[in-house]
Amino acid sequence: MDAEELLGVGRSADVYALDDAWVLRRYRGGGDAAAEAVVMAYLAEHGYPVPKLRPLSAAGDLASTRSDLVMERLSGPSMREALWQGGITGKAAGVMLAALLRRLHAIPARLSGDVDQRVLHLDLHPDNVMLTPGGPMVIDWGNVEEGPPGLDWAMSALILAQVAVTPGVEASVARAGLTAMLERRDRTVDLGDAGTGFLAQARLRRAADPNLTSREVGVLDRAVELVVEVTGVGRG
Repeated sequence: MDAEELLGVGRSADVYALDDAWVLRRYRGGGDAAAEAVVMAYLAEHGYPVPKLRPLSAAGDLASTRSDLVMERLSGPSMREALWQGGITGKAAGVMLAALLRRLHAIPARLSGDVDQRVLHLDLHPDNVMLTPGGPMVIDWGNVEEGPPGLDWAMSALILAQVAVTPGVEASVARAGLTAMLERRDRTVDLGDAGTGFLAQARLRRAADPNLTSREVGVLDRAVELVVEVTGVGRG
């Protein structure tokens, strides 16, 4: 098969067209796509909106390493593209992100026997939601872990807040999305405060992410303050 058509370039992976139905997602740094596929298959069994997967053996020599993932080719824009094009408002995006997080955390953990543990995406934001004719689909599960839902909410909130505090055309839309998302979080989910708890953990994770630019790292403190402002959680 011909995988020369590059469809997209992410921070850690590239996506190539295999044909009209399938794409190849390849990590540049050797990420474990096989482990990612196992989690995606588990979520699909529970009805969560993830792309369909195809066994690597069906893709021939192109998908021959653990860095390769073959999945269905989705139609429709990403949520971020739709926001840029005016096809969705920031508030509507926030409502959708909240629904996707709540739906994900309703699924039992795959490995842990702890009833408080859930599958966490840990990178759920508008770039990683595709708005297909059949509804939103969540992509890019490379950061997936099992843990407390509060950490997932804190990560998504902090990512949106980083955009909201950065001057630019996306700032006001990101703030509207952040507010709408957090207003609809499960009230049993505690983000903790800015000094301890899940918000603090999210900040540490974002600061340690090698894919972030120095500018993105530089606004983390202001982003934390915005989440504190929106949620009313303590400052630690």
